[in-house]
Amino acid sequence: MHTSRNNVEVIGLVGLAHSISHFFHLILAPLFPWLKVDFGLSYAELGLLMTTFFVVSTVVQATAGFWVDRDGARPVLMTGVGLLSLSALILSFANSYPVLILGAAIAGMGNGVFHPSDYTLLNKLVKPKNLGHAYSVHGITGYLGWATAPIFLTGLASLYNWRVALMGASALAGFVLLILFIRRATLHDTPSKVADETQVAEAPFAFLKLPTIWMCWGFFFLSTMALAGVQSFAPSALQSIYGIALSVTTTAYTFYMLASASGMILGGFVASRVAQPDRIITFAFLSSGFMAVIIGLGIFPGVIAPLLFALMGLGSGVAGPSRDLMIRASTPTGSTGRVYGMVYSGMDVGLSIGPFIFGVLMDWKIPASIFYVIAFFQVMAIFTAIKLTGTTKKVLATA
Repeated sequence: MHTSRNNVEVIGLVGLAHSISHFFHLILAPLFPWLKVDFGLSYAELGLLMTTFFVVSTVVQATAGFWVDRDGARPVLMTGVGLLSLSALILSFANSYPVLILGAAIAGMGNGVFHPSDYTLLNKLVKPKNLGHAYSVHGITGYLGWATAPIFLTGLASLYNWRVALMGASALAGFVLLILFIRRATLHDTPSKVADETQVAEAPFAFLKLPTIWMCWGFFFLSTMALAGVQSFAPSALQSIYGIALSVTTTAYTFYMLASASGMILGGFVASRVAQPDRIITFAFLSSGFMAVIIGLGIFPGVIAPLLFALMGLGSGVAGPSRDLMIRASTPTGSTGRVYGMVYSGMDVGLSIGPFIFGVLMDWKIPASIFYVIAFFQVMAIFTAIKLTGTTKKVLATA
């Protein structure tokens, strides 16, 4: 029996690991200005680095859930953090583009294990009455990882150089791994072999036949295609449109992530009071998409760009808890690791394709289109959410 204190520690440790995962989503993007000059890279080549990261992460994430269900989440999670630390160390010593690709691929391997591991640990080790809070903290720590990465990396790169920044990132991941190792007893979980062993042996891929699983996948794909634009080249596009300093664009991105985290807290309260998650997502994504279009039009002074980014991020954050409710309602019993691994691979696919597409738009010198395409993918995600909610209701009604 886990006490409330155990629950808090589990949530905190899983949240800490999740934050370093999201931190490493941006291990390269904030350093693009330095890498572009030192290696003579095009925007498309820079985008391909992020594509490599997320393609590898997609493959690992779709399969890591089976490893989690078989051997437990703790060793899988710790392996992922270790790979992240190793990847940053390799990147810090890179002297050619292929080595950058290698480092990005290893980082993708590490990143791929987090969602099936995290949600399995939370579902098994946290009391059901505290799961809502656990999911909220999990989401917020992810956004904080995204928000911290540009400040940490560009700060060290500006003071020293980009290699020192990556060494710092490696040390940071190593420190997180040390904490997880010291407190490993708290994260002890047993594999799902008892209650579900027969079912898993007979039909380990049966969950893939459920249309709701693929709708969840599609929603993640579309919504993270929009996020890929924000993470990869939105700051560079902002510089081109408004002619503002790099420090202002970095601040704008940080405001986006902090506002998204705040929006997730607000979205949790809203989701607990509104029965239809698709309505919340529709309002939130329409608001965020509208702000993206406003930013692309460039009709306001560049000095308020951080505020506009914050409003765009707020809408995306509000949709988060409702998204998690949709996934939870669509997950078959005994398949947590596999379902979350597959569904969240949609996020990695979106984040792998998106940077290359947005990089091409930057090479074509149409920076405003970055924000219009962001809005387009958010609107498309709305239709997926509406369809998914309707299908889930029909399934529950006939269950």
